[in-house]
Amino acid sequence: MNRPVHYRKKPVVVEAFGPLTYDNAATIAHWCGGKVSRALDVVVIDTLEGTMRADLGDYVIRGVQGEFYPVKAGIFQSTYEPVESSS
Repeated sequence: MNRPVHYRKKPVVVEAFGPLTYDNAATIAHWCGGKVSRALDVVVIDTLEGTMRADLGDYVIRGVQGEFYPVKAGIFQSTYEPVESSS
């Protein structure tokens, strides 16, 4: 191969919960197996890359392999859009 080849990211549907608020923190933590840290106002999540924190306003996504990870609201809103449920 003499030059780079262009690729398009495949469309993937993920489950997401958010934005994280005081009111839904426990629900989100339960959903993703995380823990609420009231002292830090975050949900702590074990991810494939290690322990990460979802801050207030963040979304939590379940990826294609069932893994969970936090995403900042601005990135989430520019990257994802709602889809109609198939159920």
